[in-house]
Amino acid sequence: MTQELKPRLVVFGVGGAGGNAVDNMIEANLQGVEFVVANTDAQALERSKCETRIQLGPETTAGLGAGAKPEVGAASAEESIEEISKCLEGAHMVFIAAGLGGGTGTGAAPVIARAAHERGILTVGVVTKPFSFEGNRRMTIAEDGLTEMRKAIDTMIVVPNQNLFRVANERTTFADAFRMADDVLYSGVRGITDLMVMPGLINLDFADVRTIMKGMGAAMMGMGESEGESRALDAARAAIDNPLLDDVSMKGARGVLISITGGYDMTLFEVDEAANEIRKEVDPDAHIILGSTFDPELEGKLRVSVVAAGIDAAHGLVASDHDVAAPQPERTTAASPLAVETETLEEEAAPAAAESKSEDEAEIERPRVVISDLDDDDKVEADPRPDFAGRKLPAAHLDSAKGDDRVSAGDVFSRPASKPASSGKAGFGNLFGWPKSAGQGDNDTGSESVEEDIVSSPDDYPNAAPFDDADLEIPAFLRRSANR
Repeated sequence: MTQELKPRLVVFGVGGAGGNAVDNMIEANLQGVEFVVANTDAQALERSKCETRIQLGPETTAGLGAGAKPEVGAASAEESIEEISKCLEGAHMVFIAAGLGGGTGTGAAPVIARAAHERGILTVGVVTKPFSFEGNRRMTIAEDGLTEMRKAIDTMIVVPNQNLFRVANERTTFADAFRMADDVLYSGVRGITDLMVMPGLINLDFADVRTIMKGMGAAMMGMGESEGESRALDAARAAIDNPLLDDVSMKGARGVLISITGGYDMTLFEVDEAANEIRKEVDPDAHIILGSTFDPELEGKLRVSVVAAGIDAAHGLVASDHDVAAPQPERTTAASPLAVETETLEEEAAPAAAESKSEDEAEIERPRVVISDLDDDDKVEADPRPDFAGRKLPAAHLDSAKGDDRVSAGDVFSRPASKPASSGKAGFGNLFGWPKSAGQGDNDTGSESVEEDIVSSPDDYPNAAPFDDADLEIPAFLRRSANR
């Protein structure tokens, strides 16, 4: 009789949280693995869907639980070590799922991990840490249990329950939230079993998995599934972007296991696209092992699983839950219509203002003339800008201006406005680019409100050269310069 040669994978659920994770994997009909649940609570064991059950410490706890005391959980596991060892016999790889912070999971999981490690079994721990609202004492217990478990674990994956707030919303039920955490374990186990059980073009054996995960410490697991034209890229991104895991980064991973599974319509280019999307996230020197298998049930879809192990502490190996702020449920509030309209107008006006600015104005930062209250005998400082026709103003213009050519600052800024102008071509303000005041029409002029000492009429210069109506509003000192 020929013995069947295939790796034996065992998922060991410890305590209440570990038992629930196993139940969810059984409901998902995960193939290629064996399930075992162990608990000090007899009633919880009776409700389990797993066939192989271990009552931990029947004499220590009498089936009543560990009472949130890790030392009781550890003593119970030691009492039942023979049953535990029997379930581990012949296993090549064991996943130990537990919730830390209580009594059974925190105390018994390190004992089971040590038993597996002593037998040379590749041991992977997938544990959760408490919510912040459960208090500091429970978090301290969880951290102590994590420290003990790391001593006998090849690869450790930590899922802080507090991170569930990153993916939950106001309508997410408590049970659904914990199923999200259980999916981390499911995705990791599923990715590995697919590579070793499903047929494919690039199959991996257990030795490849062992190479990636043996003695690697902190790790992350992720799985993404997608369909459509960009299914390969979308599935790969979903696999490497897992908000539930402890704050770790793939950047420092020393070993990466990539599993790409699809129907028989999966193309070579899709495998290349998914693999490269993951490869660019890790160190170029990382040991990457890729496998691709077929699953007829995934026709039209693509599934990508990633196991990244050996994550360096410099890239966020462990982050305390005390530092993880719980994101609040997102609530949408209607924005003020006035604010939205104002924002839109400002955005539309900005490009228009930029286009209206000429190249000359962009290159030259023209100084403004500062005019203070002056006596009529004081002179106004010269403006170094060119005139409205683009010509440079000679310095002699200001000094040579006499009589009607002098402008009184007090007259300009303090004189009461006369009756509104009713006609005129181009006002003084329009010529020099000054903005119109409110209520001033396109044909209104600012110069017509100034007395005759500013703008002269043709009657004052009977021998002057002919000119049209527009010349009436040119300052006198400019006309005199042009006629010389």
